[in-house]
Amino acid sequence: MEQEQTSPAVQKRVQDSFDLQGLMSHLGARITHIGPGRVHIVLPARSEVTQQHGYIHAGATSAIADSAGGYAALTLFDEESEVLTVEYKINLLAPAAGHHLEAIGTVLKPGRTLTVCQLEVYGVQADGAKVLVANGRQSLICVDRPAE
Repeated sequence: MEQEQTSPAVQKRVQDSFDLQGLMSHLGARITHIGPGRVHIVLPARSEVTQQHGYIHAGATSAIADSAGGYAALTLFDEESEVLTVEYKINLLAPAAGHHLEAIGTVLKPGRTLTVCQLEVYGVQADGAKVLVANGRQSLICVDRPAE
């Protein structure tokens, strides 16, 4: 199934912002889809992002979920705006295991000030089989882009 894409300008703005995130770079995460109100982020399974039992750490799982939702919201804001997370809640449903994790942020309710997103994180096996390992909700605030 083909997914809807945003304009090249929005894709560039989202990717450029993502590339400035030291944490996402440190984790080895990358954006794999930028659509209107929807962003996917993939995190490869590596020993550096695991916890003591070998599963991907909840902190890494939560971080990619938070970023996926934030960038999903950003796709709907004008180019003079930025986004900040106000709050999020994540439920860890199963051990985060697999070849990689895929976080999907989806805007549920866009707003001029506050936007609400759904967060989903899947453990993806090498054969493509997926298991929902986390889900949550997030509230984000639209702020003016800082002057450069």
